[in-house]
Amino acid sequence: MTAVPTIKYLKLPLLIFPILLLFVGASAAGTPSDTLNNGGNITDGETLNSTGGSFTLGFFSPTGAAPTKRYLGIWFTASGAESVYWVANRDAPLNNTSGVLVLSTGGILRLLDGSGKIVWFSNTTIGASASSTVAQLLDSGDLVVRENSSGGRILWQSFDHPTNTMLAGMKFGKNLKTGAEWSLTSWRAQNDPATGNYSRAMDTKGLPDIVTWQGNVKKYRAGPWNGRWFSGVPDMDSTFRLFSVQMVDDADEVSYVLNATASAYSTHTRVVLDEAGVVNVLAWLPTRGEWISSPWLPRDLCDDYASCGAFGLCNAASTPMCSCVDGFSPVNSSQWSREEYSGGCRRDVRLECGDGAATDRFMVVRGVKLPDTDNATVDRNATLEQCKARCLANCSCVAYAPADIQGDGSGCVMWKDNVVDVRYIANGQDLYVRLAKSESGNKNVVKIALLVLASVLVLAAAGICLVWVCKRRGKRRSRDSLTKAILGYTRAPNEFGDDNIELPFVSFADIAVATNKFSEDNLLGQGMELMDRWQGDGSGALIPEFELFLDRSFTMYPDRTPVCTRQSKLQAAHVVSGDHAGE
Repeated sequence: MTAVPTIKYLKLPLLIFPILLLFVGASAAGTPSDTLNNGGNITDGETLNSTGGSFTLGFFSPTGAAPTKRYLGIWFTASGAESVYWVANRDAPLNNTSGVLVLSTGGILRLLDGSGKIVWFSNTTIGASASSTVAQLLDSGDLVVRENSSGGRILWQSFDHPTNTMLAGMKFGKNLKTGAEWSLTSWRAQNDPATGNYSRAMDTKGLPDIVTWQGNVKKYRAGPWNGRWFSGVPDMDSTFRLFSVQMVDDADEVSYVLNATASAYSTHTRVVLDEAGVVNVLAWLPTRGEWISSPWLPRDLCDDYASCGAFGLCNAASTPMCSCVDGFSPVNSSQWSREEYSGGCRRDVRLECGDGAATDRFMVVRGVKLPDTDNATVDRNATLEQCKARCLANCSCVAYAPADIQGDGSGCVMWKDNVVDVRYIANGQDLYVRLAKSESGNKNVVKIALLVLASVLVLAAAGICLVWVCKRRGKRRSRDSLTKAILGYTRAPNEFGDDNIELPFVSFADIAVATNKFSEDNLLGQGMELMDRWQGDGSGALIPEFELFLDRSFTMYPDRTPVCTRQSKLQAAHVVSGDHAGE
């Protein structure tokens, strides 16, 4: 009888466990790494990665912060958590690594701490069946919750809830029907993603404008939208090299989207509102493995809101940087002398409007960022001439400009009471400021007179300088000629036919030596008798005594006399006798 083998059932679990692991692994492998299914979760240390690998969602601690502070965020994979651009629980950090992200019933993402307490959740408002939703990290960097079907609706997306960063494809602005807003809020510090002091939002009063706020105080404006760009940021034109701007401005929505261009860096570019309120554009350079930062706004002190006050003009390239519009003067001159310009400017001549006659005039201020339009009215259908006429007819209107600069310009913006936050800028616009007619003419006359006077003064100063220089040069030349004559030689024409005979000039020291310190025994007057005898002879021949005198003189200064000939002696005799006195 064959013995029946004994089966050891105690080891059966050891055989089943690897099979279960394989099954679970196969099931996990069937779920893309960019997707979280309904009921699924991600724990600290796990991540979701976009299909292209550019973006990662996971838990992180900011550099410099306590490692126990954990946040759920999304970052650029290439540069790691140093480039986080979206944070779910920015104002409620986890205190340890026990956090877990869960996609629950109804398509709601919930972030739980170790005790199961909800730290953050997505405010998904569109209902969906319990088993039909997934969360997916797209190649655009957007985390979406959508229906799990082809063409399924997006129920929630991170791009609708930006923190301090704007990426290509994100909206920025307001939905005027629902009240939804897409804006940026700075981090509290570089290592603290909590809500900071600065925000950047779309101002929909008047013309659309992008405003950076510090609390409830305006800090910077991009300028009104003019159909091509925001007035103070011409580089946001559609030709902007990193993004193209797609603007929506209608009754339902005022927003713009930065669409990626063909640039190699466009998908790795971000616009960041930092903790100091500065807007920076950062582009990733893969060859260098680093982010290149370029400040966008503010660029200089003229970007500070209303830095020159009402009717003030700011020019960053001039000193002082603030001036008043022509026809206006500082309200407080002493403050302006201390470079305190916020008090602004006031009219020199009262407007003539109000007496039943519109006799005021307009002066154009060219190349500026248009003023804040919070106190402006806009008519997009009016022509520029109609705009001018309407402004003249309204005594409260102080300035006007076209609403759209495309083509020949169209639309009408009219400012009431004052204009603020105007600066000169490249590719700026024209602003028409209202002045009294009489003041306008006087200003022009004064300007012309000042220009003429300045020109005359400059020419007179130039003439005086020219005369002074010529006199200086004349004196210098005379002095140089005299010096050369005393210390060197001079050439004189020779009546005997030799134009190159050199006549020596003797220095004072040489004369002192030759005369034995001017001894009476060497008085020159004793030689006059010899001269008289020579001249009295009338033959022109040198008498022996005088020729001996000349021989002795030439011999004493051999270095001053290259050739001692009878001809040179005769010339010397003529010089001494005074025949050359007139030459």
